[in-house]
Amino acid sequence: MKLFTCQHCGHTLYFDNFSCIRCQHELGFLPDKMVLSALKTHDDHWVAVDAEPSEAGYRKCVNYSEHNLCNWMIADSDPCEYCVACRLTQTIPDLSVEGNKTLWHRLEAEKRRLVFSLMRLGLPLEPKPEPDAEGLAFAFLADDLSKAFHEDDERVMTGHAAGLITLNIAEADDAIREDMRQQMAEPYRTLLGHFRHESGHYYWDRLVLDSDWLEPFRTLFGDETQDYQKSLQHHYEKGAPADWQNSFVSTYASSHPWEDWAETWAHYLHIADTLETARAFGLRVKPRVEEAEDLSTGVPFDPYRSKNFEPLIEQWLPVTYALNSLNQSMGQPDLYPFILAPDAIEKLSFVHRVILDQRERKVQSA
Repeated sequence: MKLFTCQHCGHTLYFDNFSCIRCQHELGFLPDKMVLSALKTHDDHWVAVDAEPSEAGYRKCVNYSEHNLCNWMIADSDPCEYCVACRLTQTIPDLSVEGNKTLWHRLEAEKRRLVFSLMRLGLPLEPKPEPDAEGLAFAFLADDLSKAFHEDDERVMTGHAAGLITLNIAEADDAIREDMRQQMAEPYRTLLGHFRHESGHYYWDRLVLDSDWLEPFRTLFGDETQDYQKSLQHHYEKGAPADWQNSFVSTYASSHPWEDWAETWAHYLHIADTLETARAFGLRVKPRVEEAEDLSTGVPFDPYRSKNFEPLIEQWLPVTYALNSLNQSMGQPDLYPFILAPDAIEKLSFVHRVILDQRERKVQSA
C-alpha cells in the first residue's frame, strides 16, 4: 500500500485516514487519481486543496457522509451515490444487531484494500447490477443465531458464485476467526486474505475460462473439470498429500485446481501489496551475515507495474525473511508462514502473466 502526503501541511497520511492529524484537513481518496487528498470546499462540491480552478469537483460517498465508514470520493460527473468500492456491496448485515456495525466497518475497510489493488493492477471492476449480469458484487451475511445448526451448510458460507462473493461477517471478529484458524490447522487466516482468495475465483471466470489461457492453466494447475465437491470432501477427510509443499502455496491449494488458482492469486496480491508498502517506507534488507547478498533487497520498482515476475519474487523472499525474523523478535508467529517451492513460484508467475495480458489488452482497446 502506498503512503500519501497531506498537500496542505506535508504530514504523512495513511490509506484509511479521514482527516490529517496535524492540520485537521478532511481527507478523501480520489479513485480517478489513486491518491488520498486533503480537501476543501468549492461552490457546492469538494476539490483537492492543490486543485487547479478548472478541475472537476467531487462529492462524498454516502457511506462517508452517513456512516463515517468510507473515505472515498465520487466525481461530480458520476451519478452513483456510492463510490466505486462501496457500490460493489449488494447486501450488508442487519445494523440493528449489536456489534454488526463494527464488523461491517471492518469488512468494508479490507474490501477497499482489495479494490485498491485490483485498480492498481488494471483489472475489470464493474459492479454486478443483477444476478444474471456480469460483474462483481459482495454480500456480507450473518448466521441466523435463532437456529440450532446441525450441518455446516446451514450456516452462511464464505465463497464465490457467478460474480457474487459472500462473506460470513463472523470472519471480521478476530476471536472467532482465530478459533476457526486453529480448528482448521491453518497457519494463516485473515479477513483481507479471504477477500483476495475469493476475488481469485471471480477473476478465473473473467480471465482464464473461455480464453487462450485455459489450456496452459490446465497444464500447470490441473484439470478443473474434476468433481469439485468430491475433491473438497476428499481433502477434508484425507488432508493434503504428504509432498504438497513441492507444488502448492498451501494445503488448501492442493484440494482442487480452482482452489490452487485462488490461493495462488491471493498470494500474488499479498506479494504486490506488501512490496509496495516496503517500497513506500524505503525498506532495505541487507543481512549482516557472510555471503548474504542473495538476501539483499531494496524494492526499486513498482510491484504493480513490473513487466516480469522475476523481480517480484527476487525482492519478496528477502522481505519475508526479514518480516518473519522481526515477528519472532516480538514473540509473534511468522508473518508469512509459507514456503514457495519452484512449482508454486511458476504458478505465481502464471498469474502475473495473465494479469499483464489483460492489462495490455485493455490499453490496446482504449
